[in-house]
Amino acid sequence: MPLKQRVAIITGAGGGLGRQHALYLARKGARVLINDLVAEPADAVADEIRAAGGEAIAVATSVTDAAGVEAMAARAIEAWGRIDILVNNAGILRDKSFAKMTIDDFRRVVDVHLIGTAICCKAVWDTMRAQQYGRIVMTTSSSGLYGNFGQANYGAAKMALVGLMQTLAIEGAKCGIRVNSLAPTAATGMTAGVLPDDSLRALDPALVSPALLPLVVEDAPTRAIVCAGAGHFARAYVTLTQGRQLGANAGERLIAEWDAMSDPTGQIVPDYGFVQAEREVASARPADAVST
Repeated sequence: MPLKQRVAIITGAGGGLGRQHALYLARKGARVLINDLVAEPADAVADEIRAAGGEAIAVATSVTDAAGVEAMAARAIEAWGRIDILVNNAGILRDKSFAKMTIDDFRRVVDVHLIGTAICCKAVWDTMRAQQYGRIVMTTSSSGLYGNFGQANYGAAKMALVGLMQTLAIEGAKCGIRVNSLAPTAATGMTAGVLPDDSLRALDPALVSPALLPLVVEDAPTRAIVCAGAGHFARAYVTLTQGRQLGANAGERLIAEWDAMSDPTGQIVPDYGFVQAEREVASARPADAVST
């Protein structure tokens, strides 16, 4: 079993996709802490894992409750002595067009998805640093990567999680912490009414959970974005085109060069954010040399 004796915390795991994640990682040998906002469904999933011969405990708390999340992490340490894997799965929807969306609708979704994930990452970060090992999975979405009507709040939060992944992966690298993102498509309570019935029938949540395995094993990548649904798996990338050096007063020239600047040929996946600035400065130097 590739995850034998590894300790995993999965948020929002009382049902839907989180439940499938928990059952899947348990079958791969992980000892699993089931988190959910409500105790009863979390307990039921933990019972299901134990009945199948696995190890599981349940902790009911909101991911937005920093004290509750700290206590949850402490419970995992108390039970098993370490935390190897964090799967940030908890989430909510408040879908409306932006014209009809209130700022409270926007803030609540960002609070659960983004701030809740940051709280959970913070709660396990020092433990993972001390043990020189950790695997963190963010749950992003195609709504964040590419946009979706009626999901400005959700899309903003989900793309923000990619940014959080990018930075935590860089900061955690020297401590053996690898951070990746999963963009799932699954028939759950969150997607009921969003996708047509025939699509939902194909999108069994159990078909997504195998995408977790390469992201949480010992030789996992870092900064990967994996899209998964209906048994199909793909990678998404945040890329940077080769661009054009146009110098000062470039507005009209940029309009004329738009297609060339946008050409994906030779695009790169930067190793860190300052690659953009470094390349821009480097491209300006020949022009500076000519002008002097």
